[in-house]
Amino acid sequence: MPGIRDDQTLFEHARKQMEGEFAPLAARMRPQTLAEYAGQRHLLGPGHILERAIREDRVPSMVLWGPPGVGKTTLARLIAGLTKSHFIALSAVTSGVADLRHAVEEGREEFLNNQRGTILFIDEVHRFNKSQQDAILPHVENGTVVFIGATTENPSFEVVAPLLSRARVLKLEPLTDEQLTEVIDRALADTERGLGHSNVVIEPEARAFLLEVAAGDARVALNAIELAATVTTHDSGGVKNLDQATMEEVLQRRSPMYDKSGDSHYDTISAFIKSIRASDPDAAIYWLARMLDAGEDPMFIARRIVISASEDVGMADPQALSLAMAAQQALHFIGLPEGAIPLAEITIYLATAPKSNASYLALNRAREELSSGRYWPVPLHLRNAATGLMKSFGYGEGYKYAHDYKEHFARQRNLPQELGDKRFYEPGDLGYESIVKERLEVWWQAPKGNGDHEAKT
Repeated sequence: MPGIRDDQTLFEHARKQMEGEFAPLAARMRPQTLAEYAGQRHLLGPGHILERAIREDRVPSMVLWGPPGVGKTTLARLIAGLTKSHFIALSAVTSGVADLRHAVEEGREEFLNNQRGTILFIDEVHRFNKSQQDAILPHVENGTVVFIGATTENPSFEVVAPLLSRARVLKLEPLTDEQLTEVIDRALADTERGLGHSNVVIEPEARAFLLEVAAGDARVALNAIELAATVTTHDSGGVKNLDQATMEEVLQRRSPMYDKSGDSHYDTISAFIKSIRASDPDAAIYWLARMLDAGEDPMFIARRIVISASEDVGMADPQALSLAMAAQQALHFIGLPEGAIPLAEITIYLATAPKSNASYLALNRAREELSSGRYWPVPLHLRNAATGLMKSFGYGEGYKYAHDYKEHFARQRNLPQELGDKRFYEPGDLGYESIVKERLEVWWQAPKGNGDHEAKT
């Protein structure tokens, strides 16, 4: 048995050595100390939450939430190394409940044999279904493992509540240009893991382009540099100069980070609607272009536009709803790419239209009134007197037919008696709604009683 264990150790060593030699630059340059780790000072700076937890060796279960390429996996490995913990890494893409059970058993044996805690790291934990996430719970609860999950999606929606309640959510931010520059320079200078032996230099224009396209993603930046260095030959001075043309060629055009069922989907449509609401046509068009460019369902955008026409423009410009529906129909009729043009037109129209949410608020006030559960009877004079029996009970008695009165208005009670003169709709002062407001103020001031607005003769 010892011989087998030795063989396994040698095989494992050889495998790791091969992986190190042939691994991409981004993998080889994973920080090995906190000093090498770029960014996330709000978590790892002196006195901050994660720095204190590591220093005191009291690391809680946590979910690392952030975009790709900011070092979630690396941070989990660093935490395990700094706290002398046994580290088990699983990917939710390829692992199942059986792998979880095996990992937990390994952690239990590690504690019994070596009195050492285990960090169970699950990459892309949002890809585990509910039952798989539930399988982690008892082992986190009893302390068999410290759970660290990594996700690019909002944990509020993608991680089950019981697991979320047992873990701290730590949000990782994209690297700044300065932090990404630090990562790039380290890779260029490192002769053991990086490109220091190749004498690679990135020209200023190429570096600026790289920082712009990478957008805080260290993995994208390092992989681009490695590919550019591979296709570039040394000049007479033994230097590989990476120019902008080469960098543009290897990067081509980065696919937008956009998941049509994830955070980017909801965040971008939120930015789009809020830009319309803020009467900012430039921002609204930008977010519209972002969504179309990422392949968002154009009908989803059109539905949100129709909602905005009613919720945000409303009675200030009642025509907005008709035009929004026309844009939806135009999109349905002609499809993309030309269908994007009516979407752009209605986006600009809504953004530049007068705004009112009075209709939306009126509906909410009425719903709030109903939330008490009290459904007052319909006043008798408003009820349908379809039969003689109904009339005998007073149905329809005293009803004023508005068209029989001057200006087609008859002041009468249309709300239940118990609600008095309660108002749900409070018109605004912009656009067409200002006319509605003036009209309602005249009607509200009309005298009450049977003599108001005498019937036309």
